[in-house]
Amino acid sequence: MTDTTVAAPPPSPPGRRSTTAAGERLRFVLRGIGQTLITLGLVVLLFVVYEVWITNLFAAREQSKVTDALKQEWRQNKDPLLPLPGSKDPSIPLGSGIGILYIPRLGRDFHFTIVQGDTVPSDAQLEKGPAHYKDTALPGQIGNFAVAGHRVGKGEPFLNIDELRSGDAVIVETKSAWWVYRVLGTPAGRNPETVQAKVAQDGGSPVLLAGREIVDPSAGRVLLPVPDHEGVQPSQALMTMTTCHPKFTASHRMIVYSTLDKRLSTRNTDLKMPQSIEALYDEVRA
Repeated sequence: MTDTTVAAPPPSPPGRRSTTAAGERLRFVLRGIGQTLITLGLVVLLFVVYEVWITNLFAAREQSKVTDALKQEWRQNKDPLLPLPGSKDPSIPLGSGIGILYIPRLGRDFHFTIVQGDTVPSDAQLEKGPAHYKDTALPGQIGNFAVAGHRVGKGEPFLNIDELRSGDAVIVETKSAWWVYRVLGTPAGRNPETVQAKVAQDGGSPVLLAGREIVDPSAGRVLLPVPDHEGVQPSQALMTMTTCHPKFTASHRMIVYSTLDKRLSTRNTDLKMPQSIEALYDEVRA
């Protein structure tokens, strides 16, 4: 009779068994780490997609609403920048439109309605569009008309503000006029960081201001009537644009300064851009 008993495999040496178990544990740990890293990577990717693209969609919707509301006011011959009867200053609801910003250097499709912000515009206001610091001057007024805007995501109106050059036009349309500001410096300088222009007089000394500077987030001096110069009385209408710097971070702020070049009065009943403003776009190609 044939013996069909299967012989048991010889026992593994003690050292080999412990090595195999240790290897299995190591592979388990490495798989866990790998899966965790992949999950974290997906979370970061989804966050970036949300911040850079999805928030832009939400902001575009809010910007469209505030633009339509402002133009409707203009069609009804209402001007949010004019004071109500019996008051000295205009009472502009927070988050509502006050004017439309155009920058030829950034293309013909660049146009954003500026909304009224708080003393420091909130995220909710900035998500509607570039926001006016309410305690600063209004468009065209002597002093400092200051506007903040996001640089990446949430509409990113100031994404490419670093491309502006000295002498570039910055246009603000209101109910009564088109205000044309020019980035400080001279066109020959091109780099607004290195070319300074006289913006006021401090006693017997001229106040010089570059077209662009990088500051700490706490540098509220850029919002003074004459930026960076406390106690100095303004003699010009200035415009200050603030945004985060560098892109994708909020460690610093980029500041771009402009001074009023001219005011073009228009009844603007058809809400179309006048030819004299259209001509400013040709300067960029020159």
